[in-house]
Amino acid sequence: MIDLGRAIKAAATTGKVVYGVQQAEKAVNSGAAKMVIFADNCPSEFLRSGNHSIKVVKFEGTNMELGALCGKPFSVSALAVIDKGTSNILSL
Repeated sequence: MIDLGRAIKAAATTGKVVYGVQQAEKAVNSGAAKMVIFADNCPSEFLRSGNHSIKVVKFEGTNMELGALCGKPFSVSALAVIDKGTSNILSL
């Protein structure tokens, strides 16, 4: 089992990740996103629905916890992985 936290950190530091509901939705709609991760309390029905051709993963925690995990000083309700970098996040 892959450690989601470690995978997110690796993708954020070595790859390309966009943070926030609006940015994640844009990345999905443009086809740039390879995966979306959203927090338990993410307000976006679009991201939560999972009706996309990409993998959607629910983070079992709040947006504050997801933000802290990403090393951000703000809450992150959702993030989209554009490039996985050296992480193994896409095999979740």
